[in-house]
Amino acid sequence: MPGTIAIQAVRQVFRVRGDEDRKVHEFVALDDLHLEVGDGEFLTLVGPSGCGKSTVLDLISGLSTPTAGAVVVDGKRVTGPGLDRGVVFQQYTLLPWRTALGNIEFALEALGGLTRGERRERARDYLELVGLTDFASRYPHELSGGMKQRVAIARSLSYEPGVLLMDEPFGALDAQTRERLQEELLQIWRRTGTTIVFITHDIEEAVFLGQRVAVMSSRPGRIEAVLDIVLDRSNPEIDTRATAPFAQYRHQIWSLLRHSDTAATQLEQVHRVA
Repeated sequence: MPGTIAIQAVRQVFRVRGDEDRKVHEFVALDDLHLEVGDGEFLTLVGPSGCGKSTVLDLISGLSTPTAGAVVVDGKRVTGPGLDRGVVFQQYTLLPWRTALGNIEFALEALGGLTRGERRERARDYLELVGLTDFASRYPHELSGGMKQRVAIARSLSYEPGVLLMDEPFGALDAQTRERLQEELLQIWRRTGTTIVFITHDIEEAVFLGQRVAVMSSRPGRIEAVLDIVLDRSNPEIDTRATAPFAQYRHQIWSLLRHSDTAATQLEQVHRVA
Protein backbone atom coordinates (compact mmCIF):
# COMPACT_ATOMS: atom_id res chain seq x y z
CA MET A 1 0.00 0.00 0.00
CA PRO A 2 2.39 2.72 -1.23
CA GLY A 3 1.74 6.35 -0.48
CA THR A 4 4.43 8.77 -1.66
CA ILE A 5 3.62 12.43 -2.34
CA ALA A 6 5.58 15.02 -4.31
CA ILE A 7 4.48 18.66 -4.57
CA GLN A 8 6.53 20.27 -7.30
CA ALA A 9 6.81 24.06 -7.73
CA VAL A 10 3.10 24.54 -7.05
CA ARG A 11 1.50 27.94 -7.45
CA GLN A 12 -2.17 28.50 -6.65
CA VAL A 13 -3.93 31.70 -7.65
CA PHE A 14 -7.58 32.55 -6.99
CA ARG A 15 -9.60 35.33 -8.57
CA VAL A 16 -11.49 37.28 -5.92
CA ARG A 17 -13.58 40.46 -5.88
CA GLY A 18 -12.24 43.32 -3.76
CA ASP A 19 -14.29 44.54 -0.80
CA GLU A 20 -13.83 48.23 -1.64
CA ASP A 21 -13.42 48.59 -5.41
CA ARG A 22 -15.44 45.43 -6.27
CA LYS A 23 -12.89 44.70 -8.98
CA VAL A 24 -11.59 41.19 -9.58
CA HIS A 25 -8.06 40.69 -8.26
CA GLU A 26 -5.61 37.81 -8.26
CA PHE A 27 -5.09 36.27 -4.83
CA VAL A 28 -1.85 34.25 -4.64
CA ALA A 29 -2.43 31.53 -2.03
CA LEU A 30 0.64 29.39 -2.73
CA ASP A 31 3.83 30.18 -4.61
CA ASP A 32 6.72 27.91 -5.58
CA LEU A 33 5.76 25.32 -2.98
CA HIS A 34 7.85 22.16 -2.83
CA LEU A 35 7.26 19.24 -0.48
CA GLU A 36 7.92 15.50 -0.47
CA VAL A 37 6.32 12.92 1.82
CA GLY A 38 7.70 9.39 2.04
CA ASP A 39 5.81 6.12 1.98
CA GLY A 40 4.31 5.43 5.40
CA GLU A 41 5.42 8.78 6.83
CA PHE A 42 3.41 10.87 9.29
CA LEU A 43 3.96 14.50 8.32
CA THR A 44 2.30 17.43 10.03
CA LEU A 45 1.86 20.78 8.31
CA VAL A 46 1.66 23.89 10.45
CA GLY A 47 1.49 27.57 9.59
CA PRO A 48 -0.19 30.88 10.37
CA SER A 49 -3.87 31.36 9.65
CA GLY A 50 -4.53 31.97 5.97
CA CYS A 51 -1.19 30.62 4.76
CA GLY A 52 -2.78 27.98 2.52
CA LYS A 53 -2.57 24.79 4.61
CA SER A 54 -6.01 23.59 3.60
CA THR A 55 -5.32 24.57 -0.01
CA VAL A 56 -2.36 22.17 0.02
CA LEU A 57 -4.65 19.39 1.24
CA ASP A 58 -7.22 20.20 -1.45
CA LEU A 59 -4.51 19.89 -4.10
CA ILE A 60 -3.26 16.52 -2.84
CA SER A 61 -6.81 15.19 -2.59
CA GLY A 62 -7.59 16.35 -6.11
CA LEU A 63 -10.42 18.67 -5.05
CA SER A 64 -8.47 21.55 -6.64
CA THR A 65 -6.01 21.83 -9.52
CA PRO A 66 -2.85 23.94 -9.16
CA THR A 67 -2.48 27.04 -11.31
CA ALA A 68 1.09 25.94 -11.99
CA GLY A 69 3.31 23.06 -10.95
CA ALA A 70 2.22 19.51 -10.18
CA VAL A 71 1.10 17.23 -7.36
CA VAL A 72 2.22 13.63 -7.78
CA VAL A 73 1.06 10.65 -5.72
CA ASP A 74 2.80 7.30 -6.23
CA GLY A 75 4.37 8.57 -9.44
CA LYS A 76 1.06 9.67 -10.98
CA ARG A 77 0.00 13.27 -11.43
CA VAL A 78 -3.12 14.12 -9.44
CA THR A 79 -5.95 15.20 -11.73
CA GLY A 80 -8.92 14.63 -9.41
CA PRO A 81 -10.14 12.75 -6.34
CA GLY A 82 -9.34 9.05 -6.05
CA LEU A 83 -9.70 6.11 -3.69
CA ASP A 84 -5.92 6.05 -3.24
CA ARG A 85 -6.41 9.11 -0.99
CA GLY A 86 -8.72 9.39 2.03
CA VAL A 87 -9.73 12.69 3.61
CA VAL A 88 -10.84 13.49 7.18
CA PHE A 89 -12.18 17.01 7.76
CA GLN A 90 -12.70 18.99 10.95
CA GLN A 91 -16.44 18.55 10.45
CA TYR A 92 -17.46 14.94 10.97
CA THR A 93 -19.33 14.62 7.63
CA LEU A 94 -21.18 11.50 8.80
CA LEU A 95 -24.52 10.50 7.28
CA PRO A 96 -27.06 11.13 10.07
CA TRP A 97 -29.44 8.42 8.85
CA ARG A 98 -26.77 5.71 9.04
CA THR A 99 -25.29 4.01 12.08
CA ALA A 100 -21.58 4.10 12.86
CA LEU A 101 -21.22 0.76 11.08
CA GLY A 102 -23.42 1.91 8.21
CA ASN A 103 -21.30 5.03 7.65
CA ILE A 104 -18.22 2.87 7.13
CA GLU A 105 -20.13 0.48 4.88
CA PHE A 106 -21.16 3.48 2.76
CA ALA A 107 -17.52 4.11 1.82
CA LEU A 108 -17.09 0.45 0.93
CA GLU A 109 -20.16 0.58 -1.30
CA ALA A 110 -18.42 3.30 -3.30
CA LEU A 111 -15.30 1.13 -3.47
CA GLY A 112 -17.21 -1.74 -5.08
CA GLY A 113 -16.11 -5.33 -5.57
CA LEU A 114 -17.25 -6.52 -2.13
CA THR A 115 -20.32 -8.48 -1.16
CA ARG A 116 -22.65 -7.10 1.50
CA GLY A 117 -21.22 -9.57 4.02
CA GLU A 118 -17.64 -8.61 3.14
CA ARG A 119 -18.45 -4.91 3.51
CA ARG A 120 -19.98 -5.50 6.92
CA GLU A 121 -17.03 -7.61 8.10
CA ARG A 122 -14.48 -5.03 6.99
CA ALA A 123 -16.52 -2.21 8.53
CA ARG A 124 -16.53 -4.07 11.84
CA ASP A 125 -12.76 -4.56 11.60
CA TYR A 126 -12.20 -0.82 11.23
CA LEU A 127 -14.63 0.04 14.01
CA GLU A 128 -12.56 -2.26 16.19
CA LEU A 129 -9.40 -0.49 15.02
CA VAL A 130 -10.71 2.81 16.41
CA GLY A 131 -12.14 1.21 19.56
CA LEU A 132 -15.84 1.57 18.77
CA THR A 133 -17.02 -2.02 18.40
CA ASP A 134 -19.65 -1.52 21.10
CA PHE A 135 -21.09 1.52 19.30
CA ALA A 136 -21.70 -0.06 15.89
CA SER A 137 -25.47 0.46 16.01
CA ARG A 138 -25.37 4.03 17.31
CA TYR A 139 -26.38 6.93 15.06
CA PRO A 140 -24.18 10.05 14.84
CA HIS A 141 -26.44 12.07 17.18
CA GLU A 142 -25.89 9.36 19.81
CA LEU A 143 -22.09 9.70 19.68
CA SER A 144 -19.73 12.21 21.29
CA GLY A 145 -17.59 14.49 19.15
CA GLY A 146 -14.53 12.30 19.65
CA MET A 147 -16.47 9.17 18.70
CA LYS A 148 -17.81 10.81 15.54
CA GLN A 149 -14.29 11.70 14.47
CA ARG A 150 -13.10 8.16 15.13
CA VAL A 151 -15.90 6.85 12.90
CA ALA A 152 -14.80 9.33 10.21
CA ILE A 153 -11.22 8.07 10.50
CA ALA A 154 -12.35 4.44 10.33
CA ARG A 155 -14.46 5.21 7.26
CA SER A 156 -11.53 6.86 5.46
CA LEU A 157 -9.22 3.95 6.30
CA SER A 158 -11.74 1.22 5.43
CA TYR A 159 -11.07 1.30 1.68
CA GLU A 160 -7.35 1.18 2.49
CA PRO A 161 -5.97 4.29 0.75
CA GLY A 162 -2.24 4.76 0.53
CA VAL A 163 -2.57 8.33 1.78
CA LEU A 164 -4.76 9.77 4.55
CA LEU A 165 -5.22 13.55 4.53
CA MET A 166 -6.45 15.17 7.75
CA ASP A 167 -7.54 18.81 7.93
CA GLU A 168 -7.51 19.90 11.60
CA PRO A 169 -9.67 16.88 12.54
CA PHE A 170 -9.41 17.48 16.30
CA GLY A 171 -9.81 21.27 16.23
CA ALA A 172 -13.37 21.30 17.58
CA LEU A 173 -12.70 18.91 20.47
CA ASP A 174 -11.93 19.69 24.10
CA ALA A 175 -8.29 19.46 25.19
CA GLN A 176 -8.59 16.12 27.00
CA THR A 177 -10.40 14.38 24.14
CA ARG A 178 -7.99 15.92 21.66
CA GLU A 179 -4.90 14.56 23.42
CA ARG A 180 -6.45 11.11 23.76
CA LEU A 181 -7.31 10.99 20.06
CA GLN A 182 -3.81 12.14 19.14
CA GLU A 183 -2.39 9.14 21.00
CA GLU A 184 -4.95 6.81 19.40
CA LEU A 185 -4.18 8.17 15.94
CA LEU A 186 -0.48 7.39 16.39
CA GLN A 187 -1.37 3.81 17.35
CA ILE A 188 -3.60 3.47 14.28
CA TRP A 189 -0.87 4.87 12.03
CA ARG A 190 1.68 2.38 13.40
CA ARG A 191 -0.72 -0.52 12.80
CA THR A 192 -1.79 0.46 9.29
CA GLY A 193 1.40 1.98 7.84
CA THR A 194 -0.71 4.59 6.01
CA THR A 195 0.99 7.78 4.85
CA ILE A 196 -0.59 10.66 6.78
CA VAL A 197 -0.50 14.38 6.08
CA PHE A 198 -2.04 16.19 9.05
CA ILE A 199 -2.93 19.89 8.92
CA THR A 200 -2.97 21.81 12.20
CA HIS A 201 -2.52 25.32 13.58
CA ASP A 202 -1.48 23.87 16.95
CA ILE A 203 2.30 23.68 17.37
CA GLU A 204 2.19 21.12 20.19
CA GLU A 205 -0.08 18.86 18.14
CA ALA A 206 2.26 19.14 15.17
CA VAL A 207 5.30 18.14 17.26
CA PHE A 208 3.53 15.33 19.12
CA LEU A 209 2.18 13.64 15.97
CA GLY A 210 4.70 14.27 13.24
CA GLN A 211 7.79 12.35 12.26
CA ARG A 212 8.51 15.57 10.43
CA VAL A 213 6.90 18.99 10.73
CA ALA A 214 6.63 21.18 7.64
CA VAL A 215 6.36 24.86 8.58
CA MET A 216 4.63 27.16 6.12
CA SER A 217 5.24 30.87 5.65
CA SER A 218 2.56 33.54 5.62
CA ARG A 219 0.76 34.23 2.36
CA PRO A 220 1.73 33.45 -0.27
CA GLY A 221 2.32 30.06 1.32
CA ARG A 222 5.67 28.35 0.88
CA ILE A 223 7.50 25.73 2.91
CA GLU A 224 9.67 27.72 5.31
CA ALA A 225 11.37 24.70 6.87
CA VAL A 226 10.96 20.97 7.46
CA LEU A 227 12.02 19.65 10.87
CA ASP A 228 12.80 16.04 11.74
CA ILE A 229 11.16 15.20 15.07
CA VAL A 230 13.06 12.71 17.22
CA LEU A 231 11.37 11.97 20.53
CA ASP A 232 11.81 9.02 22.88
CA ARG A 233 8.37 7.41 23.23
CA SER A 234 9.62 4.10 24.66
CA ASN A 235 8.43 4.79 28.22
CA PRO A 236 4.61 5.17 28.37
CA GLU A 237 4.87 6.60 31.91
CA ILE A 238 6.73 9.68 30.66
CA ASP A 239 4.64 12.55 29.29
CA THR A 240 6.32 13.31 25.97
CA ARG A 241 4.85 16.81 25.91
CA ALA A 242 6.63 17.65 29.19
CA THR A 243 10.15 16.71 28.03
CA ALA A 244 12.93 19.16 27.18
CA PRO A 245 13.30 17.99 23.52
CA PHE A 246 9.57 18.54 22.97
CA ALA A 247 9.85 22.08 24.34
CA GLN A 248 12.85 22.77 22.11
CA TYR A 249 10.97 21.68 18.96
CA ARG A 250 7.96 23.75 19.99
CA HIS A 251 10.14 26.84 20.51
CA GLN A 252 11.93 26.31 17.19
CA ILE A 253 8.65 26.13 15.26
CA TRP A 254 7.23 29.10 17.14
CA SER A 255 10.31 31.14 16.20
CA LEU A 256 9.93 30.17 12.53
CA LEU A 257 6.26 31.17 12.52
CA ARG A 258 6.94 34.46 14.30
CA HIS A 259 9.71 35.29 11.82
CA SER A 260 7.38 34.48 8.92
CA ASP A 261 4.64 36.74 10.30
CA THR A 262 7.11 39.61 10.79
CA ALA A 263 8.44 39.26 7.26
CA ALA A 264 4.91 39.16 5.82
CA THR A 265 3.92 42.31 7.72
CA GLN A 266 7.00 44.17 6.49
CA LEU A 267 6.32 43.09 2.90
CA GLU A 268 2.69 44.24 3.14
CA GLN A 269 3.83 47.65 4.43
CA VAL A 270 6.26 48.00 1.50
CA HIS A 271 3.46 47.21 -0.96
CA ARG A 272 1.19 49.79 0.65
CA VAL A 273 3.88 52.48 0.40
CA ALA A 274 4.57 51.55 -3.21
